[in-house]
Amino acid sequence: MEGFHPSMTMASPFPYTFPISAGGIGVGVVGVGSSNLTTPTPTATGTYNNTPWMNSRIWSKLPQKLLDRVIAFLPTPAFFRARSVCKRWYSLLFSNTFLELYLHLSPRRHWFIFFKHKTRKNYIYKNNNNNIITGSAGTASCEGYLFDPAEMAWYRISFAMIPPGFSPASSSAGLLCWASDEAGPKTMLLSNPILGSLTQLPPTLRPRLFPSIGLTITPTCIDVTVAGDDMISPYAVKNLTSESFHIDGGGFYSMWGTTSPLPRLCSLESGRMVCAEGKFYCMNCSPFSVLAYDIASTTWFKIQAPMRRFLRSPNLVECREKLMLVAAVEKSKLNVPRSLRVWTLQACGTMWVESERMPQQLYIQFAEIEGGNGFECVGHGEFVVIMIKGTDKALLYDLVRKRWQWIPPCPYAGYDGFELHGFAYEPRLATPVTALLDQLALPFQSYNA
Repeated sequence: MEGFHPSMTMASPFPYTFPISAGGIGVGVVGVGSSNLTTPTPTATGTYNNTPWMNSRIWSKLPQKLLDRVIAFLPTPAFFRARSVCKRWYSLLFSNTFLELYLHLSPRRHWFIFFKHKTRKNYIYKNNNNNIITGSAGTASCEGYLFDPAEMAWYRISFAMIPPGFSPASSSAGLLCWASDEAGPKTMLLSNPILGSLTQLPPTLRPRLFPSIGLTITPTCIDVTVAGDDMISPYAVKNLTSESFHIDGGGFYSMWGTTSPLPRLCSLESGRMVCAEGKFYCMNCSPFSVLAYDIASTTWFKIQAPMRRFLRSPNLVECREKLMLVAAVEKSKLNVPRSLRVWTLQACGTMWVESERMPQQLYIQFAEIEGGNGFECVGHGEFVVIMIKGTDKALLYDLVRKRWQWIPPCPYAGYDGFELHGFAYEPRLATPVTALLDQLALPFQSYNA
């Protein structure tokens, strides 16, 4: 989509209004007198119509710099509605001055983005021409679904710029990372869904099938890590190595130049990694543990999971710059009530502390809907979304307000056998550090939508 415009449909009218008292005095705005507002007039029923209007002779003379500051604070959907007001407001998206102001003033918005997918069943085989063929039960959708947890609102957004054969793999700083589905060296694309921009990373060194991919972008650097699912033959994969990509504003870059071995006998499931406090984390199975990758030292190590023998559907999430583990706990033989719990990794990096537990009455309802099929979690800011597999049902947990609530189903996705797979997403109009990728001068293949 090219900037939240025609290809996005709103779930409801934008609730951003600016109520002003009709009395003029005491409206709470310095310098606003009664001459700015209409005088209440009686209606046919004898009541007064208090709907105010702003005198254009006064408000149209506001300095442009002040207007730009106001627009910079608008939520992304409201900003794109405002772009239709005039040519100048439309051009703000292409103004470096405004974008610098926007990056400095705009508050962070902890949203989520979801895509349809089927439960992935990987297969790999050779055809008659001895070409390797890979596939899965689902492919990347041509559209995504944005969820604003503060307003409980859904929006639809198109991804027409993404070429076929790519699936969403990770996200950071307003960018989505798309990885090629074909077995072999992985090609990754970084896209800004708001702007419709697309930037390609160089391909990985080792051939892989469906590896775990971690992405973290700061104002000065980009770090990507690809781990596991090494192709050791046309018929088999194994979790052996990881590769890292780094580029920063100081001029240093490493294009998959370093590979780090994974811990012995690890069995990480293919999927996304979670980044917190300078490390990538992913779940390890049999029994459950957490694999951690230190970005600075490029080393892997294991962290024991809490209650690892009694966990079901463990998920790692990052909230408020802390790593959390969300899982169902089943210890029926020890006469302990089944529950859904949240643990937080402490600063020492090895100890977990239980921080939250779903109310038992809600868990009974949750478990009845879930039916043992499992669930997926994604965290962002103060919010955690818990999606029940095989359904369109999801729960939202607010860490600040300590509140659990059901999320209204996405009105655009429907439920047709697909599930929603989510990522943390922060809508941004610009991510300046991606300009570093243009300086590599590599013979990247060009992808056109």
